[in-house]
Amino acid sequence: MEGVIFDIKHYALHDGPGIRQTVFLKGCPLSCWWCHNPESRSRQPFSYEKEEKMDGRVIFEKETVGYKISVEDLLAEIERDVLFFEESGGGVTFSGGEPLLQVGFLKETLRQCRLREINTCVDTTAYTQQKKLREVARFTNLFMIDIKHMDEAEHRKYTGVGNQTILQNIRFLDEMGKEMIIRYPMIPGINDDENNLLHMMAFLSKLHHKPEVSILPYHKIGSHKYARFGMEYKMNGVPEPSAEAVQQVRELFEKGGFKTNVGG
Repeated sequence: MEGVIFDIKHYALHDGPGIRQTVFLKGCPLSCWWCHNPESRSRQPFSYEKEEKMDGRVIFEKETVGYKISVEDLLAEIERDVLFFEESGGGVTFSGGEPLLQVGFLKETLRQCRLREINTCVDTTAYTQQKKLREVARFTNLFMIDIKHMDEAEHRKYTGVGNQTILQNIRFLDEMGKEMIIRYPMIPGINDDENNLLHMMAFLSKLHHKPEVSILPYHKIGSHKYARFGMEYKMNGVPEPSAEAVQQVRELFEKGGFKTNVGG
């Protein structure tokens, strides 16, 4: 069985507990304005002209984003880092894109990791069918899920889809007793108003198991990719949040009884 990925990151420290290997699968049903992996949106590999400068000349080289890989070959790559997993309490995180778009490939890789006693995390939008979540949940130790906006219309405006399926799936995983980390991408002027934050806290407080909240301050690190891939970048003029603003949000969540971290 094969899947399509576009990157493997070794020694990742912000994609779950411990030292991890993060596997990025291609394909995503969302089109978030601030996405720092726009190359993940298409399910299939694609090529573009990469500009290189050498000796005062400009050279264009063709580069392909994404490649097919078998479960067996991916497991061989994952097993290279097992010693780091064991010493740090880490494991492998499947991200994207949306890994559940390749649910068969994902499920089999997770199953093989479980057989090898490798800790697994799925970083998902949760914009998927519940049956797909159920299929992978039995082999997954941890889910990381973004809540990008609590308002349905605003969520649709900035991501291209509504948020009801996402919120329902968070409830579904909570009822299953699955461990979750909720990630909040903090975007100034878009989702950092107090009303949105209080609404989010009220929703999370109703879950049976209060999740940890990771605050992810907006950054412009991936903005250059949009021009490279011929995509429209919609975040021009949006500032990165100040450290003081991030701390205020963190304190708000902690006053609500939530364990928090920043950037994790």
